[in-house]
Amino acid sequence: MAQETTGKPYSKVNKEALAQTACRELMIYGLWDGKTKVKRGIRKYILRQNTAPEDLIFWPTGLLAAGLWDYSQTMNSAAVEQALGAYYTRWMKKGCPVYYLDDLLAGETLLSAYMMYTESGQGNGIVNEQNADAYRTAIEKLADFGMTYPTDEMGSFPYRAAQNNGYVFVDAIGLACPFLYRYGMVYQRADAMELAVKQIVNFAAYGMDGSTGLPYHGYAVNTGYKYGIIGWGRAVGWLLRGMIGCMVSEYGGERLKDSYIGLVDSVLPYQHKDGYFSWQLQAMDGPVDTSATGMICAALEQGIRLHILEDPKYEQALQTGRNAIYRSVRDGQVYDCSGECEGFGQYPQRYGAYPWALGPVLLL
Repeated sequence: MAQETTGKPYSKVNKEALAQTACRELMIYGLWDGKTKVKRGIRKYILRQNTAPEDLIFWPTGLLAAGLWDYSQTMNSAAVEQALGAYYTRWMKKGCPVYYLDDLLAGETLLSAYMMYTESGQGNGIVNEQNADAYRTAIEKLADFGMTYPTDEMGSFPYRAAQNNGYVFVDAIGLACPFLYRYGMVYQRADAMELAVKQIVNFAAYGMDGSTGLPYHGYAVNTGYKYGIIGWGRAVGWLLRGMIGCMVSEYGGERLKDSYIGLVDSVLPYQHKDGYFSWQLQAMDGPVDTSATGMICAALEQGIRLHILEDPKYEQALQTGRNAIYRSVRDGQVYDCSGECEGFGQYPQRYGAYPWALGPVLLL
């Protein structure tokens, strides 16, 4: 049974230990071992089957990079910046391959580090005078991927365009939109900003449940159906992340403010008294999920910082949510996190410590 908590911090969490874990995971998560490489090689070259590539900047490490960047700026951590530099350098040495919309999430930190260098004229642990041109090229490659990505008849991104099913996943909003919007701001590309905002406006029109105000996992315009469950915790987190990431300037702020606040107000009644959110928000007696809680709270924190959320109830929700997550921190890991989703309606009930809880917690 959920317990009442106060707004006071639950405990002092060792964020340095969390950052150290995140730095390790940044360089190893999702990499293929020798056995996997052999199996993939057989499938690709002997059986002639389509195989997914090894993606060095896939979304779990992109989330870690975002959390580590924020931590490094708050704590002035040269060690974390060096780890981020090694992460991006490894990818750049492979030619900056961009395979999926998911990869644009890693572009957020890349763009932030590059802009810090250009604005200050001083190198950081990621970008310096020697590699600045290469990083600018990498940013442009990510942006070009997003700007030329196929869209459906309403201008939305099908999550996996090559599958030709028209499925629009809410995940893509949190993965791709903040980078595209920020890129548009920095390089005066109004079309990039509009493309990012359009994804959110379309999802608000076609992907929401009218009764709860919560998102489905996705939809397809060509069928008229909404897919997955209503109120999957990380779906809410991805949508809020994408929204607030596009509200960092007046254009996005004006377009999305009402939808953002409306979604937050629809979400907060499902927060447990002890601060957690469940893996599916309406499943109040189901397992709690630190990834959903962390992503929602990170979006609340940014909304408060941008003076979009000004009622004291939002600060209270953030504090109790932060306290809840801290109770799940042990030995530099964030536990009580649900496993990786496998598609519409496929939400494995496995709970442990995963990057998609660790990255957002570093933002809190």
